[in-house]
Amino acid sequence: MLVLKALSLGPMHGYGIGQRIQQLAADMLQVEEGTLYPALYRIEARGWIDSEWGMSDNNRRARFYRLTRTGRKQLAIEESQWAHLSIAINKVMRAT
Repeated sequence: MLVLKALSLGPMHGYGIGQRIQQLAADMLQVEEGTLYPALYRIEARGWIDSEWGMSDNNRRARFYRLTRTGRKQLAIEESQWAHLSIAINKVMRAT
């Protein structure tokens, strides 16, 4: 869900995705490369993102990822599921 959310803001390369998630989470989350790239491959295989080679800001070849229409739909589903789950967890945690 976090990768899809980061890519909803625009196409970017893997390192940029990790940095964007960290930035959006106010440095409370860090995405490790060993977790990110396998997730990107799985998400791409599901058709939620596309990728293509391009040049990064520092003129290095990098694979850039972008959200597909199917990925946008999946993000909406996951955001809805997260909202319901977080409400349920909050209810349990506030029980007396």
